[in-house]
Amino acid sequence: NSRLDTIQAAILNVKLRYLDKFNDARRSVADYYDKALAGCKSLILPERSSFSTHIFHQYTIRVKDGKRDELKKFLESVKIPSMVYYPGPLHTQNAYSYLGYGENDFPVTSELSREVLSLPMHPDLEQDQLDFISISVLEFFKKH
Repeated sequence: NSRLDTIQAAILNVKLRYLDKFNDARRSVADYYDKALAGCKSLILPERSSFSTHIFHQYTIRVKDGKRDELKKFLESVKIPSMVYYPGPLHTQNAYSYLGYGENDFPVTSELSREVLSLPMHPDLEQDQLDFISISVLEFFKKH
């Protein structure tokens, strides 16, 4: 069910012609991040399955040792946007409180919700931007 108006539909109709190109560009950005951040022991990078193709709507890393919020704040200080899209696990949301689950009932979910951080991801990221983002992330961990 989509409630697009005519102008939005016309724009999307044109953009659909470039969808494969956009997805390839996102994969290239992810490839760059994978290589640039591979040696950082404080991060867990996204895994890929050999039997499928990822389009990387987001590039979400896991930040170890409770440093996620510090890294996010540091990136903000150097004007790099990052995002915690899912700040709390589903089982702790008010809408599900009637189920009676607590923070410790799903420990992996709770741990992930404290670690995940999404780096900038879009098909138009340029090499100098990717360099700056990656160098900044690595710089943070050299200092902390």
